[in-house]
Amino acid sequence: MHLKQLEVFVSVVRLRSFSKAAEAVYLSQPTVSAHISALEDELGAKLIVRSTKEVYPSKAGKIFYQYALEMLNLRDTAMQEVKSLSTQVKGTLDVAASSVPSQYLLPKVMPGILEKYPQLSLSIKQYDSVEVVHKIIGLDAEIGVTGATFDKSGCVFEPIAEDRLVIITPNTPEFAALNGKITPEVIASSRYVTRELGSGTRKESEDFLRSIGIDPQDLRVSVMLESTESVIQAVKNNLGIAIVSKYACEDCVASGGILVFDYESPDLDRSFYVVYRKNRPLSPSARAFIKEIKSTFAQ
Repeated sequence: MHLKQLEVFVSVVRLRSFSKAAEAVYLSQPTVSAHISALEDELGAKLIVRSTKEVYPSKAGKIFYQYALEMLNLRDTAMQEVKSLSTQVKGTLDVAASSVPSQYLLPKVMPGILEKYPQLSLSIKQYDSVEVVHKIIGLDAEIGVTGATFDKSGCVFEPIAEDRLVIITPNTPEFAALNGKITPEVIASSRYVTRELGSGTRKESEDFLRSIGIDPQDLRVSVMLESTESVIQAVKNNLGIAIVSKYACEDCVASGGILVFDYESPDLDRSFYVVYRKNRPLSPSARAFIKEIKSTFAQ
């Protein structure tokens, strides 16, 4: 059994495709198939089920997938421990970030980091909060930044910045007449713009709504969107009201495009977190990234 076979197997399971896995590991598709066949022969079990419509792991494949991840993680751990002897911050750091951190927090941090460490480059990809954790667990990114924590995820969540959620509405006479005060009755009777399932903002918003007696399932949802900026633009264009990060809506509020309402509730307070996998030593680049982002938002 070779580590390359494990990499190929994990890629096939994760991507549910031999062709996509081949691209991901820089091999030809026949070579990928050969690696899987050799692995199945060695283990004496069918690991991958191939049909005309889909590719998916067998029962044995699902079990072996978890062990394969651990073996690859052990390899990475060994490499990182050796590399950690070096203090040089260089190379590419893969960061998975949810929408608010990727669009509004990290742009404030990156100039300082890259100026301090000119040999470092950042590869930042945006996902919802649940996907961020999956990317860390699956070793697709070393560091994540998100607005929600998840128990039993096998990850460490370190708070880095404080945020507050606010209620935004279209800038119309109807909402302007509220004079900065919005009630549960107004929220419940208005059209509502929401983020997708898996969004940290959606999770925190729904907790707040329940705390003021509103069942999220009873909301008059007009549209569900996959980014905070899309939500803000939808509200600006009178598609409904929404709950978003105060960081995210500052510019649109200042320009008069929307109105913002706070609500006296501790459930609207939240933190942003840097996320990394437990028991996996961080590279010098990851440690430098965490130090800089904490320093930036501690000011």
